[in-house]
Amino acid sequence: MEDMVHVYLMGKMYEVPSNLTIMKAYEYAGYQLIRGCGCRNGFCGACATIYRIKGDPELKACLACQTKVEDNMYVASLPFFPVVKQVYDIEKVKPTQQIMMQLYPEIYSCIGCNACTKACTQGLNVMQYIAYAQRGEFEKCAEESFDCVMCGVCSSRCPAGISHPQVAMLARRLNGKYLAPKSEHLAQRVEEINEGKLEEMIQNLMQKPLEEIKELYNTRVIEK
Repeated sequence: MEDMVHVYLMGKMYEVPSNLTIMKAYEYAGYQLIRGCGCRNGFCGACATIYRIKGDPELKACLACQTKVEDNMYVASLPFFPVVKQVYDIEKVKPTQQIMMQLYPEIYSCIGCNACTKACTQGLNVMQYIAYAQRGEFEKCAEESFDCVMCGVCSSRCPAGISHPQVAMLARRLNGKYLAPKSEHLAQRVEEINEGKLEEMIQNLMQKPLEEIKELYNTRVIEK
């Protein structure tokens, strides 16, 4: 007999096996997940979830596909949070401090409460990368926010209304476009692909069994 725990999903109590993730607990309880699920491996950020444990006042955040259920867990999914997504042409904007003032001025209203960092499902120092963005240090902002999965939980907890994932995305784009060293061999390979020089190799690769492709990937030469 499996160990069972009580969880509250959509306001109703269910008894589910203790070894399930929150996402699998939903399905065990009979829910068909149409929104709020994606890669199921912790990368896409679609299953952002907030929860409390009975008797504990702390509100916690997680990804439902990566977090196991606990007894007396009250769960609320957060499949979408309305962050501000400004429209810009990356070919026209420049990596200056003024671009953040223009597109995301709310970052200068940060009160330093650190709620964003505490809520981050990836354990990122969100408040720190926003500080880098404020100072126009886009390389540091890009590095600090690199593992962001755009789930939006940080923004849901922000009293200043900052759209942290979109600020980080702009910083990474500016860094990649203007600041990071250019990869000449990558540009050459892209040109070869566009010219069709690798078409035969690509077709041959697509015909290989999956296990052989995995082996080629795992034993590939990685540039240092």
